[in-house]
Amino acid sequence: MNDYEKTIKYLEELNKFGWKPGLERIEKLLNLLGNPHQGIKYIHVGGTNGKGSVTVSLTKILTEQGYKTGQYISPELFDIRERIQINGRWIPEPKLIEYVLLIQEKTAIMADMQMEGPTNFEVWTALAFLYFQEENVDFAVIEVGLGGEIDSTNVIDPLLSIITNVTMDHKDYLGATVEEIAKVKSGIIKKGRTIITGSQDEKVIQILMKKANELESRLLIYNQDFTTEEISLEPQMTKFIFNNKNLELNVEYSLTGLHQLNNGALVIEAICCLMELGYQIDINKLVYTMKKISWPGRLELLTYQGKKVLLDAAHNLDGAKSLAYALKNIYCYENLIMIIGILADKDRKAMIDMIGPLAHKVIVTKPNNDRAAGFEKIAEYFQPYATEIIIEEDVFKALSKGIALTGAGDLLCIAGSIYMLKDIRKIFN
Repeated sequence: MNDYEKTIKYLEELNKFGWKPGLERIEKLLNLLGNPHQGIKYIHVGGTNGKGSVTVSLTKILTEQGYKTGQYISPELFDIRERIQINGRWIPEPKLIEYVLLIQEKTAIMADMQMEGPTNFEVWTALAFLYFQEENVDFAVIEVGLGGEIDSTNVIDPLLSIITNVTMDHKDYLGATVEEIAKVKSGIIKKGRTIITGSQDEKVIQILMKKANELESRLLIYNQDFTTEEISLEPQMTKFIFNNKNLELNVEYSLTGLHQLNNGALVIEAICCLMELGYQIDINKLVYTMKKISWPGRLELLTYQGKKVLLDAAHNLDGAKSLAYALKNIYCYENLIMIIGILADKDRKAMIDMIGPLAHKVIVTKPNNDRAAGFEKIAEYFQPYATEIIIEEDVFKALSKGIALTGAGDLLCIAGSIYMLKDIRKIFN
């Protein structure tokens, strides 16, 4: 086993500790590392859905503007190093090895102090800060891992924060109601900083407004402070007009779906906020960059063995709604063949009730994750809808069967857990 393989093994073994609330471990680890998270200009992106789209879009725009821009996302789709990037390039293997060895030294000190060691995500967060500090990035766009208030990324003091939306997800960790979840996510609002949200839920907006007022922060709300006017939703493009008090733009956004009107608006509004803070932005270049942003696995239309294939990480109910809308209104096909795998901690039945009526034939498969138990149950939820239902645990065999079932005029939609897409997407490279 080489040094890089040992590094990956160490990181994977940390998964056994799962998710743990609190900032004590990450704060202590960062303190021992010399607080590498301080002194960096951050944009913090939270919310239930759309965090990734907003994060990668902002990173691409800032990079194209000539800024050295760090990006921290999770989970990855292609390679574990994808989580930490600068200007679109993954963290190099030697750097990952170097930083992990340093973190192991510090976690040993924590153990000697009778302190609990960091989780997998906390270590990754520290790795990102170490890399961004050493490389002296101009900006770092940081995606929240889970929730907000007690997420390990919430040790930063960002220039501005974004909460894309708040819907039901991760109820075991974040709360049983939208209001409870909104309170957790509002934890990324910082004193005197701007917070931008795409939420249209009045209950959520009231909670964000209350927190913003307490911290003397400015809250900017989609469809109030900035708006979009839909022009067209196309299979590989979303066209809209963006408006705020200072700017009107005709935009072609290379991410598709009705929900991308919201995400695209958040991205442009965030850039406008940076301009208010004095950062130089070429608006014409911004418009050009919006046309070429890539976010694989999110309503991604591909061709495989001559068949049309749509990949989408619709991993919760809100994602299923967006997928169902796109399948009804954006894509053309004779029959819809689906390969679907959803984790057990999601509202599987409600998700299938949303997309099930559109499906002709379905293959139910198992994502490569410990939380995929009972995946066969999904087949029962499709019973009222699909004419043929197949259970195939192996995702690669499921793909072969799905391709075989897909006719020349049909669409094969592979949707659900990012962990399933992570395996399948590699085949398309």
